[in-house]
Formats: sequence, C-alpha cells, structure tokens
Amino acid sequence: MYQLLTDSTVDLPYQLLQDNDVHFVSMNVTINNQEYVDDLGHHFNLDQFYQQIGNGVMPSTAQINIGQFVEFFKPYVQAGTPILYLGFSSGLSGTFNNAEQAKTMLLQDYPDAEIYLVDSLAACCGEGLMLLDAIDKRNAGMPIDELAAWLTANRLYYHQWFTVDDLNYLYHGGRVSRTSATVGSLLQIKPVMDVDPQGHLRPVQKVRSRRRSLSALVKNTLADCRNQDDPRIIVATSDADDAAQTVRDQILAKLPNAEIILANIGPTITSHTGLGCVAVFSFGKTKRQ
Repeated sequence: MYQLLTDSTVDLPYQLLQDNDVHFVSMNVTINNQEYVDDLGHHFNLDQFYQQIGNGVMPSTAQINIGQFVEFFKPYVQAGTPILYLGFSSGLSGTFNNAEQAKTMLLQDYPDAEIYLVDSLAACCGEGLMLLDAIDKRNAGMPIDELAAWLTANRLYYHQWFTVDDLNYLYHGGRVSRTSATVGSLLQIKPVMDVDPQGHLRPVQKVRSRRRSLSALVKNTLADCRNQDDPRIIVATSDADDAAQTVRDQILAKLPNAEIILANIGPTITSHTGLGCVAVFSFGKTKRQ
C-alpha cells in the first residue's frame, strides 16, 4: 500500500483527511507579526481568523520550504512506503518546486524510494476535489504510478470559478493592479475569475453586482460539468455562507442529484481573497483553455 499526501491548501476538513488516511503538510500564516499553522481547523480557529480579517487585518503567507518537505517525506521513505504528494499549484506558489527539490535530495540518500509528485495546477478545493477522486481511486485499488499518471492527465479538467467581494486583497496579493482595485471598488465591480492551464488566477468577467457574479459561477459550472447525473461539486466560501447556499441551491435546481459539498476557505487562501469569496469546483467535459 502507498501513502497519499497533500498540503493544507486543499481546504478540506481535518477529520475527513484523518478518516481517509491522508496526511498533509501545513502552510503558515502570519497575523500581526505572529505565525500560525494552517492545520485545516484542527487547532486553528477559522471563525476568529475571519473576524480579524473583517476588522481590517491583512495577513501574509509563506510557502512550505525544502526542509519542511524533507522532514515530511522522510519517515515514509525510511519505512519503504511509496508516497504520492498532490500539491498546491506551481502557478501560485513556489511550494511545489520546493517539494521537487526535497525529492531530489531524498533520492540521493534513498535511491530506491518511490516518490510521486503531482502539481495540481489548482488551489483551494480544486486541489481538494482532485484529492477526493484520488482517495476513491486508491480505495478501488489503483496502483500508485497509475494514480499519479491519471491525476496528471486529468488535472486540467478540474474547473475552478470564483468571485470576491473585496478587490483590495487581490491587489495586496499582486493579482490585480491598484487602479483596478480602486476603480472596481468604486463601481461595485465584482470579478469572475478562474484558474488558467498554468495554474494562475485569471479574471474572466466583470459584472456590476454580487447577484450577477454568483449567477456567473453557476452558469459557467453547469456549462461544462461532465457528469450531468450525480456530479460531485464543491462550493467553498470565506465567511459568505448565505451566498454559498444561494449558489448551491441554483446548481441543485438544474442538477438535483448532485453531491454538493459546502466548504470553508482556509486561512492561506483567504489571506489572498479576503472575506466574501465564493468558489465552485467541478470536473468538466473540456480542459481549461
């Protein structure tokens, strides 16, 4: 048997990963000069974090470094356990590159180690949805090399649509210009964004109301959802539960048998989106272009 590994940007509940024998390495978030571990809600108080964001706190995040990955991978390597790590998009962080360097270092000392790394080219529950499918395929008996190949071949079919309520956090994260953030805020423009084939955030539409931006998430998801009978879809939010529920209800009106998972966006991603982000993740018919 092999070990599935990931990182905390999957934004799935801690207990879900524990129940499915998936281990993760944590990102760190700095708030008011104090560093916290993003541990998928095991100890980290997400509600308190949302409250701090609401009070104007501007957190920062740090990528997982090479040393952390060496320490994370090493116990499995020493035990002779094959590992498959599904990681945060290389288009958004240097974290995956650090995992690759850690693998290279470990193979120098353990040349027979089986270490598979898959760049999800995804963020938040886009990565999380891939992980849920990986769990299903592992449990069905798919060998580790086949699973790594399947995830790599299919990663661009995972579609990720989102909108934010406050452009200032995207500006501070370097995702939009100061002018776009200022003008957009003044005009109440709500961007509809996705993740491009290289794993970068990409603005796709600009609409003039929250209602329209949420409807765009639903429309774009439904337009390319591969499984029209009982798809698994994740709707995630950073403290905008009513908006997320609205999106869920609109999807269920068209796909009544869909399995829709409501999730919280964790501190790492929320540090760059601010409060009010709503995102929809699904497996599509076509690859992201």
